[in-house]
Amino acid sequence: MNDWSAIGGLLGGIGLFLLGMSLMTDGLKLAAGPALGRILTYSTKTRIRGLASGALLTAMVQSSSAVTVAAIGFVNAGLLTLGQSLWVLFGSNIGTTMTGWLVALVGLKFKIDLLALPLIGIGMALRLTGEHSRRGATGLALAGFGVLFLGIDMLQTAFSGFTSDFSLSEFDGVTGLLLMVLSGLLMTVLMQSSSASLTIVLTAAQGGLISIESAAAAVIGANIGTTVTALIAAIGATPNAKRAASAHVLFNVLTGIVALLMLPLLVALIAELRDLLQLDSAPAAFLALFHTVFNLMGVLLMWPLVDRLTHFLERRFRTTEEDEARPQHLDANVLGVPTLALDALHQEVRRMGVQSIRLLRDAAGGETQDKLARAQRAIVALNHAIADFVMRLSRTEMSTESAQRLPAILRIARYYETLSELAVELAATMRENTTPIPVEAGKFAAQAEAMLEEVDPATGVRDRATVEAALVTLEDHYQSLKSHLLEAGARGELPVMEMESRLRAASMMRRAIEQAVKAAVMLNVGKTAAAPETESTPA
Repeated sequence: MNDWSAIGGLLGGIGLFLLGMSLMTDGLKLAAGPALGRILTYSTKTRIRGLASGALLTAMVQSSSAVTVAAIGFVNAGLLTLGQSLWVLFGSNIGTTMTGWLVALVGLKFKIDLLALPLIGIGMALRLTGEHSRRGATGLALAGFGVLFLGIDMLQTAFSGFTSDFSLSEFDGVTGLLLMVLSGLLMTVLMQSSSASLTIVLTAAQGGLISIESAAAAVIGANIGTTVTALIAAIGATPNAKRAASAHVLFNVLTGIVALLMLPLLVALIAELRDLLQLDSAPAAFLALFHTVFNLMGVLLMWPLVDRLTHFLERRFRTTEEDEARPQHLDANVLGVPTLALDALHQEVRRMGVQSIRLLRDAAGGETQDKLARAQRAIVALNHAIADFVMRLSRTEMSTESAQRLPAILRIARYYETLSELAVELAATMRENTTPIPVEAGKFAAQAEAMLEEVDPATGVRDRATVEAALVTLEDHYQSLKSHLLEAGARGELPVMEMESRLRAASMMRRAIEQAVKAAVMLNVGKTAAAPETESTPA
């Protein structure tokens, strides 16, 4: 066989392997059904369980990329925390070593056609008789296994077909090892499959084309190359998903660097371990063991560092929403000094008020629902942080006067949270309106904006008498608008559904401003006690 035939066989073998891997992965994912999501959601409570889940799922679906994308997707949806996802991602690296063992102990040890062809036949029979069922999915996976083994067989034939004087022994130096790392990385990136590049490396080593150390370096490169999938999955994702992808990259790169620096020692250690386990002396089995050991080494390396890594990543990729949801004045160090802690709470509540007023203005101005929802979530998170700080402060020794301020602070925060909820509802209701805005609605909106200016903590809350006088004027405009809308609906000038929608919107705006007034009066009356609430005017 000439070299061109061998090259053609190499390309064909890679293609068959990728096709088989794709069929097998799709079939296993379909056969597993919702198990992927259930395991990721319920089996990540501890480090060990998360690690085991990632390894098990990757071994099940034979695709670390699928598990990586799923984990990042779950983080994106808020179903997994950043900490939980890290151990799933680390576990997926261990699970992907199953492919190496499959190739080393099965694919390169038996006469392939005795195993592959029956698998393809049985698999397609199951597929044809059970399409859109679990049986059909299992059949697709079996057929994929068969095609994958045919690809391995073709790769073996291709490598054996190269001329006997063709050698890659020059890749044994430091520069050569770095080139092999780069080769493994590029193969994985181009084929989007670390399993395919790993199979090529194992087959080449088995055929004596490359040395053990060169093959091990290529395996390290293939492992680093899997991070590209995580980076692609993180494009346009949430900050937490980007953090999870970054952790995956850091894990693989750091593990790869350490393994490369320790390569001679690792090779010697794994040779001893192989003899101890009485494994086959063939290069493929050695490399499968190397792949497993250096990924386990990576987990051990990250075990004491993961908390610091999580803390480091949480400071990266921050959004405006996350920055606003994070308290700026609440510091555990001031809990021992109640006066300082109360001042910090007061400042944080004022900051929450600024965000709530801005949200209401954005809602009235027609801001997108998605942006409003994100801003509202930040306010809710800030309210939870305030409530938690109040609870911790209440457990400390403080004067009766200081203790009496805590309920008032919680009440103010609750007013602002209610305001934010009404703002989001207001925006959704306003989108239902299609007819021109009546004059009375314009007057009501202008007075509402004037009221927001009066009670916005960012500009300084006016005195109580001024605020309450402005609230009376707002109520007059509201009643005038309400009468106009009811009359227009009764005369048929305004569709009844739109009349109802506009009435709801006006009522929500009035209620939201009342919440802002209550909070502003309590903020302005004094820091030592709660002020009496203003009475809500009947609708």
